[in-house]
Amino acid sequence: MQPNENKWPEMRLTPVGVVRSDIKIPMLTAGDSDLELQDRMEQIREYHRKVQACVCELTIFPQWDELLDGIEGFSHVLVIYWPHLIDPERRTLRKVHPMGRKDLPRQGIFATCSPARPNPVLVSAVPLLERNGNILRVKGLEAVDGSPVIDIKPYAASYYGAENATVPEWMAQLHRELGVDL
Repeated sequence: MQPNENKWPEMRLTPVGVVRSDIKIPMLTAGDSDLELQDRMEQIREYHRKVQACVCELTIFPQWDELLDGIEGFSHVLVIYWPHLIDPERRTLRKVHPMGRKDLPRQGIFATCSPARPNPVLVSAVPLLERNGNILRVKGLEAVDGSPVIDIKPYAASYYGAENATVPEWMAQLHRELGVDL
């Protein structure tokens, strides 16, 4: 099936805000044929700890601020954002070594959390610390400073939580090495 065979309307995304964060460069970049890890695993663990502790601000543009009304009642939010530093020419990768790790088997891009995807839309569930007008303070968002925010959704376990979820061994290994619970 060709992309517009169904006569879909044109799809457009409009940023509703921007991420302000101390994270200035992404941990992974997309190369010609694979992901490229910027550091060694020890440094990745440190980077991951920095991300988990990082408090950043989501500045929602003023024309959208009333859409936030009631969001402060939730402990967590889903942040949908665009990894703006990924070169569009690099979004053709079809298979990658997860996190650029050549010791892990290549996977189809849809089986990874790689930002180098046909439509690089990323989603993170993060604790909402505070709302101050059109600014949300969240913790643990891996988005790079300046990333466009596409949408914010309240996190409700009954909608998004999956019981008895499993992951392949390579992902379990990455989580063990990072000291992260699955």
